[in-house]
Amino acid sequence: MRFLLTSLICSLISSCTAQDSKIIIETQQIEDLTEYPIYSKLVNENGNWKPGYQYLDSIEIFTITYLSDGLQVKGLMAKPKKEGKYPCIIYNRGGNREFGALTVAHGAITLGQLAKQGYVVIASQYRGNSGGQGIEEFGGSDVNDVVILTKAVNEITSADHERIGMYGWSRGGMMTFIALTKTDKIRAAIVGGAVSDQYSSIEDRPEMETMVLSELIPNYEVSKEIELEKRSAIKWVDKFPKDVPILMLHGNADWRVKPEQSLKLALEFEKERIPYRLIIFEGGDHGINEHKREVNSQVMDWFGKYLKGDEPLPNMEYHGK
Repeated sequence: MRFLLTSLICSLISSCTAQDSKIIIETQQIEDLTEYPIYSKLVNENGNWKPGYQYLDSIEIFTITYLSDGLQVKGLMAKPKKEGKYPCIIYNRGGNREFGALTVAHGAITLGQLAKQGYVVIASQYRGNSGGQGIEEFGGSDVNDVVILTKAVNEITSADHERIGMYGWSRGGMMTFIALTKTDKIRAAIVGGAVSDQYSSIEDRPEMETMVLSELIPNYEVSKEIELEKRSAIKWVDKFPKDVPILMLHGNADWRVKPEQSLKLALEFEKERIPYRLIIFEGGDHGINEHKREVNSQVMDWFGKYLKGDEPLPNMEYHGK
């Protein structure tokens, strides 16, 4: 009897521990898009999906709450409705605080267009945003909110957690760069309009320092140089893994993050023989909106080769006749 009681207690403790160790603590499906402003842009006068948005019937969109450093962080997820195992993409948003925060529109379009191609897509609002706990640090401890998602996908039934990619835009590109030095779970990465040099960002846009960096980075005035370097990939290219191919996209009319940041980083990648491809789009703005179709094609091709497919890594040794 004592053995049975002990076994029961151990079983209960084990069960509680398993529950406590869950990372994703809440998911809520967004079932009715008619309740959101984006709906009118997705349908025609008859209430049918406009051409290009029919895929919305084949995916599911969720808001999520998950744990990072003990904080409840908010995010979004989109995935195919059809049962199966799908590669994962962690999408890193741009902006700071509520500027650039993910909306249902991002779930339906940005995440949704990836999900329709057969990916489980998960994205963070970063701590302290959209009702989440904590305070973001613009590339500080909030990078953990991104890295932990490589483990969170283990809890998603349809996710192939052995195939994880990362896709970040603007500040999200910076988050991607830092994350690549903190986890070996990423198989392929894509960045667009990425911040790789905070010193250049401050020079080009002084308001970034006064209105963002100094407000969000702890002890900024005391340890400014240290904190800027932590957030400037161009200063630590030698820390990048050499087995993660990186696609870099940038518009040469981008005023928010000048294209020189990607050009200079590419030259450093050359020195370290990091597998990368850089595409500069003529006349492209920060979102490269003038070339959106080609951008989407490049994104799908990159993840298709290195994440969904089994394309071998490029030979970075100097070779040929």
